[in-house]
Amino acid sequence: MDVKMEAGWKDVLNEEFSKDYFIRLAAFVRNEYINNTIYPPGSLIFNALNLCPFDNVKAVIIGQDPYHGPGQAHGLCFSVREGVDFPPSLINIFKELESDLSIARPSSGDLTRWARQGVLLLNATLTVRAHQAGSHQRKGWEEFTDSVITALNKRRKNLVFFLWGAYAQKKGESIDRSCHLVLESVHPSPLSASRGFFGNRHFSRCNTYLQQNGISPIDWH
Repeated sequence: MDVKMEAGWKDVLNEEFSKDYFIRLAAFVRNEYINNTIYPPGSLIFNALNLCPFDNVKAVIIGQDPYHGPGQAHGLCFSVREGVDFPPSLINIFKELESDLSIARPSSGDLTRWARQGVLLLNATLTVRAHQAGSHQRKGWEEFTDSVITALNKRRKNLVFFLWGAYAQKKGESIDRSCHLVLESVHPSPLSASRGFFGNRHFSRCNTYLQQNGISPIDWH
């Protein structure tokens, strides 16, 4: 399994790799890739970190689990590969983007362009068994991704954290609101989007905050 991590993140997260939970997690994940169909492909487990180096992060969107259907997951939360049908939550994200910034819905659901500009698209759990949502939860990934959020919270300033839904909000509880902007709303899922995701204007609020702090905004196209 060809797993790589960007050097800046590797340095920041170095202490995690020798902790008992991570050693157990790594063994579990290796075994799962050998014996089952697991998403995303092994080389893309840390895609969110690799596309968005630690020093480049401007904003963080927190998701929960990778997509568990064939060809969807590629290591970025809410994002799907080129040519894959848009999942319902992603459709609603694009609807809000259109309403907020008049950006028309794109032809692709691949959010790599956001990641390269400094948007960390971080799922709480970084792997999943095919067709088994949540199958790799509580194996150690949550602790690892908590350490990602903690490092950003403590070592960086003026980041924007998007916490959509109760799960993301709980994961972001410890973020220092005096140093960072925290944007909270219900999840973009069809079950909840109409109860406060639509109209949250998070994308424009993010860019306003970045510009106020001398940081170039995200081009959300």
